[in-house]
Amino acid sequence: MNAPEDPAIGFPDSRPRFAARTEDWIHVRRSRRAIKSGKAPDVIPYIGYGSTEWVRVLGRVLFLKPATPEHSRLRADVAQVQRVRGWRSFTSLHVPHHPVRVSIDGQLVTEVVADRGGVVDAIVPVSLSPGWHTITLQTAEGEPADTPIHVLDPAARFGVISDVDDTILMTALPKPFVAAWNTFVLAEQARAATPGMPVLLDHLLGAHPGAPIVYLSTGAWNAAPTLTRFLSRNLYPVGPLLLTDWGPTHDRWFRSGREHKQRELRRLAAEFPDMRWVLIGDDGQHDEQLYHEFSTEHPQNVAAVAIRQLSIGEAVLAGGRSKAQLHRSVSGVPWVYGPDGATLQDELNQLGLV
Repeated sequence: MNAPEDPAIGFPDSRPRFAARTEDWIHVRRSRRAIKSGKAPDVIPYIGYGSTEWVRVLGRVLFLKPATPEHSRLRADVAQVQRVRGWRSFTSLHVPHHPVRVSIDGQLVTEVVADRGGVVDAIVPVSLSPGWHTITLQTAEGEPADTPIHVLDPAARFGVISDVDDTILMTALPKPFVAAWNTFVLAEQARAATPGMPVLLDHLLGAHPGAPIVYLSTGAWNAAPTLTRFLSRNLYPVGPLLLTDWGPTHDRWFRSGREHKQRELRRLAAEFPDMRWVLIGDDGQHDEQLYHEFSTEHPQNVAAVAIRQLSIGEAVLAGGRSKAQLHRSVSGVPWVYGPDGATLQDELNQLGLV
């Protein structure tokens, strides 16, 4: 398992685009109002992963006031939240470039710094035993916050990477108006799990003790607490969420969700070169093409690809199906298709993976 390097991001033109400068201008004014109202930088930790020699620490630094409804709904604890409309997840105010102390199992390890969007995504050298550990993140102004982190066994050779939208969570993306309704208006408790998918993932991991699961989505980090509660309520296996940060950057108006998924897949292949993953997605967006490319580039890292086929109604709401042809094998990697988790489980069982 290779310790990844934190790449330095360079831009041909260091001056941000107009959209990024406008976002910064608005953010400065919102920050001033937040501080006047009594809010201070606090960190929301996310589930991380790593090896016995390094861990990937994930979280987000936000302006928050302790013991308030906003603070509660941004935590992943299901018991803290009763009913939350989706738009509330996107009203939080991030704190860019803020230092965060990292402790593991109660021992202070190091200090990391959030990025421009307040996201903490750092590699921390450690010496840990395989299994689940507790990581604690804390700003100088905030309270300590705990989250689990999965340290993979060096002997592990099997894992699962699953898409979220329309794969394990029925959202009918990316049709703009439907996506907006599901994301911003619908209460998070109304989100429906895809039939059979919790059982499929549970059986996949049960057949391979110690196997990790990673949830890879083009969704924003704002939605991480909501998605974590959704996974817990619907009995999905615990695993890290790899999301992205919406909005403009220095060199483009909008971030690319497709590039985010490509980058994370390649990163996981580099971090765990001996791991073979079952890649799970759907035929409503770009999963088939992405998995095809990854299977071609890294056939040794893919045990199988499982694609959930959307119903006619879901495909219409999602803006149509992928134009990719049905794959049966790519570079020796088997592909299976089915409308739900039960069908996919039967197909994977025939391959000896469940």
